[in-house]
Order: sequence, then structure tokens, then C-alpha cells
Amino acid sequence: MSSIIENRQITVGVTGSIAAYKIVDVVSKLVQQGAVVDVAMTSAAVNFISPLTFQSLTGREPYVDMWGVHGVKGEAHIELARRTELMLIAPATASTMASLAHGFADDFVTLTALATKAPLLISPAMDSQMWDHDATQANLKLLRERGAHFIGPEQGRLASGQIGTGRLSESQKIIATMKACLGKLEGDFSGKTVIVTAGGTREAIDPVRYIGNRSSGKMGNALAEAARDRGADVVLITTVPETAPEAIQVIPVESANEMESSISDYVTKAEVLVMAAAVADYRVNMESEQKIKREHMKSFSLDLIANKDIIASIDANLIKVAFAAETEDLITNAKKKLRDKNVDLVIANSVTGEASAFGSDTNKITIVDNQGNAEELPVLSKYICAMEILDRISNLVGADSYKEEGSSSN
Repeated sequence: MSSIIENRQITVGVTGSIAAYKIVDVVSKLVQQGAVVDVAMTSAAVNFISPLTFQSLTGREPYVDMWGVHGVKGEAHIELARRTELMLIAPATASTMASLAHGFADDFVTLTALATKAPLLISPAMDSQMWDHDATQANLKLLRERGAHFIGPEQGRLASGQIGTGRLSESQKIIATMKACLGKLEGDFSGKTVIVTAGGTREAIDPVRYIGNRSSGKMGNALAEAARDRGADVVLITTVPETAPEAIQVIPVESANEMESSISDYVTKAEVLVMAAAVADYRVNMESEQKIKREHMKSFSLDLIANKDIIASIDANLIKVAFAAETEDLITNAKKKLRDKNVDLVIANSVTGEASAFGSDTNKITIVDNQGNAEELPVLSKYICAMEILDRISNLVGADSYKEEGSSSN
């Protein structure tokens, strides 16, 4: 499956803010990912950045002049609005938000926003006093009620030198939210809730030490990102929240027990559970409340007890996908896990190969379905692996009356 951005007609509206220069990076990244990008600018925006900059990036002349632009007298905004599949306004000033909320259309950005039927994503940027003003907050509420999506603003240092809420969101976060908007529009997972687990659990020995593993969380992150791009409402339960993709609900956990508890909170509302996390098989029976001092003992042993097998214990009627990181007998062990854990798919990979080692940006996976069929894929990026896995899950989600009939996983 190609990127949700590729070949999409996207209009970026740029208004008069010092943050306008940041949108150059957004437009550049959209073009690099295959989008067809038109830029509309207010006259104030031109004071901060040249239309030629955007024309150089997109190969298309920006829309600035409302009269006679692009050879269509007075109707260019209608033509642009009709072909737009997603409109981003960034940075959006307080004045622009007020115009949008009250239907004023006196520049090319607001004209197009008023005329288009496409989803509207607004990324505000302004000083914190302006953002906090009752009028701006009322406009925000009104626009949300009408279906507009918002990203930001963020907290940080503002153009005034003050610290507060009003910074434009970073380009990576803006683009991630754009992908989520497009995915919900027509993605094959639109309207579905997908739980993904990621990272390796940590089982405390004392306040300093823990039992852990080498899982980086990259495969789980890729699955969460890919599911988001295909329209899913993603819940990412992870031990490495600092690396989580943007525009996703993130639940940070550490131990296997915490992960199980968080899954239980969401599993009855989900259609899919993908257990990409490396969950510890054992935990320490009695965690020390104080740091264990080496000088107090020359050796010590740990009393370990088994953690619950999380995915095997879940009897909710949803599609379950398990991972099997193996060093030998890959297919045999994957098929055994398929039976023992009563899951729909097992994603097996050997952790001994360089291309599929922990922390790698690539993976070499074998997908084993609930009929025991094993499909070996070549070395791929983890995002492409995630897309391949979601293709198989999509077939299961689309099976007639899967949830209504309570089909068995085997």
C-alpha cells in the first residue's frame, strides 16, 4: 500500500505570522512524499516569505492575488477548493481563525477554506495572550463544532520572547496529523480501534535495577504509525513513549503487569490487538525497596515468578496478532505459538540476522496465519513490514460478520 499522502491534492494556506518560514519544511516534506501541493497565501504572509520559495518547492504558482490569478478571473478559489482533498492552514493567526469562524472571506486562504468540502486542519501560531483570549477560545470552539481539526499550538518560547502556549507545531507533527485526517477519510481501518504494544517491559529488582530486554519499540511504533495512516484510532501501549509517533494516543507503561492492566482498559472497545512488545516472561518475586548494595553481599540470587501470558489470557472477541522473536526453528516455534496463544496471526522473525536484529530499522518477517500457512517476506523497512501485516489484518477485519458471529481465532 502506498503512502496515504502520495498523489493527494493538498492545499496549504499560509497567513501572516513570523512562523510562516516553518511551513517551507512542511511543504517540502509533503512534496517529497508524493503529494500534489498548492499553496495559498494572504497578502500579509508575503511580507514574511516569498511566494517564489513555495513555487520552487512545488513547481506550482502560489495563489495570492484574488483577481485574475491563474487565468481564471475571480473563480480560482472555487477551482482550487473543488480539487482539494485536504486543506491545511498554517500558521493560522488569531485574525484568520476569527475570519474562518464568522465566515469572512477576504483573502485567498479564507476564500478557499469557505468553498472547499475537504477536511480542514488548522495549526495556530500567536502570542499566548492572544491564544488565551476569550474571543480566540470561542472561535476555536465554534470551528471544532463545525468539524475543523486543530493541531497545536505548542508551549515554548514565542516571538515576543515570553514562554507560553502559542508556538506552531513542528512539521513532523503537522504531517502526521494530516495523514491521520486523510486515513480517517477513506482508510481501510477508519472507524476501527487498534491496540499496539511496543518496547520491552522492565521488571524492577530494586529502585535502580531491572530485568529487561533489547527491544527498541521500533516495530511497534511502525505498526502504530501505519495503522494511524490507514484511518485507525490507535492506542499505543509502550515502554518507550519518548519515541512514539505523532497523532496517536500513547499509554506509557514499564512492567508486564502495567501493560496487561492498560490493555484491559481498552481491549473491549478494540477490533484489533497487535502485541509487538517484548514482554518479560518472569518478574522478581519481592522487589527490594532500597538499592541493593554490592558491599553487603558478594553474590545473590533472584527469586523469579512467571508473568501472565497476556495475549493468551485475553478472551475478548477481537483479532489478535502475536510476535515471535526467535533464534532457531522459526516456523515451528511460530506455529506452536499460534496454537498455544489462540491468535489469528503470528509474526515471526529471527533476531540473529543483521537486518532483523533488535534496534534495526529493517526487518525480515514471516507471517503465519491461523491455517498454519507461512509467508516469508524479504528484508523491508519496518514501516513497510507494518503495512504488509496490516494488509493481512485488513482481510480478517473485512471478513463477513467476524465480530457479530464470534468467530474462533483458530
